[in-house]
This record gives sequence, structure tokens and C-alpha cells, in this order.
Amino acid sequence: MNRVGFLRRATVVAFLTIAGASLVYSPIVSAQEAAGAAGAAPASVVHLLGVALGLGMIVIGAGLGIGKLAAAAAEGIARQPSAAAQITGAVNLPLFLLEGVAILAEVFALLVLLLANPIG
Repeated sequence: MNRVGFLRRATVVAFLTIAGASLVYSPIVSAQEAAGAAGAAPASVVHLLGVALGLGMIVIGAGLGIGKLAAAAAEGIARQPSAAAQITGAVNLPLFLLEGVAILAEVFALLVLLLANPIG
């Protein structure tokens, strides 16, 4: 794959991650505004839709990124099997970072859900 194609796919992954995060964090802002205006938490469930869409976009973005990394690593190993150890080592760090970002985004989304619907 050429550099332009990789940058386009990386842009799509970044867009999906940012869009997912914005959908997840937008209910907090609207809930705080409504709580400040009415003195209580809003009774709507629109935040549930935002959290669900945000989680879905986070998972899609992370899946696209991990899939691209795995495909590039497999292609590199297929072209030069003697460099398998170096390729695997070079792919591990970005893969772990991508998974870490996705897991953190999911934890934040679930925290938004918990903060919007406090227990008790």
C-alpha cells in the first residue's frame, strides 16, 4: 500500500475515534447545562443513544486501526520472512497504544453513562 492510501485510512480511523469521543462526551455537557438550569438531572435518555453510538464508533475505529496494523505486518512478514522478529517487534508498540486508547475511550464512555445515571 502506498503512503497516500495509508494516510487516508489513518484519517478515517482518527475521524471515527474523534467522532465517537465527541458523541460520548456531548451528553455530559448537555446534562450539566440542564442540571444547572433546572436544578436536577434531566429525565431524558438521549445520553444513552450518544454513549451507544460513541462506543460503536470507538470499536469500529480501533478495529480498523488494528486490522491495518495486522495486515501490514502479515504482508511484511510474507515478503521477508527472515525479518519476522523485527517486524513483530515494530508492530507491537503501536498496536498496544491503539488498544490502550480504545480501552480508555470505552472506560470514559461507561463513566459518562454512570455519571448520567447515578446509582441510588
